[in-house]
Amino acid sequence: MNLDLKTIRQIAREKLKGYCRVCPVCDGRACSGEVPGMGGVGSGSSFRSNLKALDEYRLRLRVIHQVKETDTSFTLWGRKLSFPVMAAPMTGTTYNMGGKLTEEEFVSYIVSGSIDAGILGFTGDGADPSMFGSGIKAINENNGQGIAIIKPRSQKEIIHRIRTAEKAGAFAVGVDIDGAGLVTMAQMGQAVGPKSIEEISELAASTRLPFVLKGIMTCEDAASALEAGVSAIVVSNHGGRVLDSPLGAAHVLAEISSMVRGRMIVMADGGVRSGGDILKLLALGADAVLVGRPLITGAFGGGKEGVSVVLKKMGQELVQAMLLTGTFSVTQVNPKIIEKS
Repeated sequence: MNLDLKTIRQIAREKLKGYCRVCPVCDGRACSGEVPGMGGVGSGSSFRSNLKALDEYRLRLRVIHQVKETDTSFTLWGRKLSFPVMAAPMTGTTYNMGGKLTEEEFVSYIVSGSIDAGILGFTGDGADPSMFGSGIKAINENNGQGIAIIKPRSQKEIIHRIRTAEKAGAFAVGVDIDGAGLVTMAQMGQAVGPKSIEEISELAASTRLPFVLKGIMTCEDAASALEAGVSAIVVSNHGGRVLDSPLGAAHVLAEISSMVRGRMIVMADGGVRSGGDILKLLALGADAVLVGRPLITGAFGGGKEGVSVVLKKMGQELVQAMLLTGTFSVTQVNPKIIEKS
């Protein structure tokens, strides 16, 4: 079946009824405070802050230049991706998304759809052991083409899950440390919390795989991650789902990147809805970008193909944005192509 975005959205709206409205603009207004659910915690301002931060930057249109073609390819730890985008780690199909897809179905679509689009997907962790296990199964069934992210549990529990990911052949592992205060984990009696530099160093040193630390929003934390020997950070406020009223990722990315880029991979997520948003984050200093909520619509509206369709559309939009800003390569994006409005 050849799916288009309109059909994907129509199907997803029905399957996600009561949990996500599949709004014309996914900006967190309709789902404010719906955690569990798809919204941002508390007032929902943290969800909206991600989009507001991105919207404060505008692309500078340029059409007199030498760029006739673009190079969107990006190499991550020896693996070439079609464009510098990855699917963000997402779990909780039952209590966040309504349960029309099982955890196993959902993450399988995310991982396989990402591969079909020429990129990689992250898998997540949650209070139900089946969540992490489903992600590991998807990684194993797709020849290790996925990155396993673990909640900031006890050291023993994290290292146990790292070993599980290693056995499945995972491409990389990591911890979404911004899940330290996650409401849904607390409600289900799962112990999570912040980590010291020494604890992060122990985790990074426990594996030969690249180690990713997701949830960095300050230069201080970025410096600590660097000191701990982390391979990559993700500048992220957890999609606005853990703390009310923080800054958006685009507010802090440039400062963080200027301090650590070149010494570790810098990724970013939060409010990415188009290829133009991807280019903005690259211009602000990201090496690569994570996409979350739009892929939930893709998975529920069209399975593996739906995820691929959403991602490929973003890739096409990225090419267009690059051509219209005089940008040849995603690895050499001039910060001057954006301007704060």
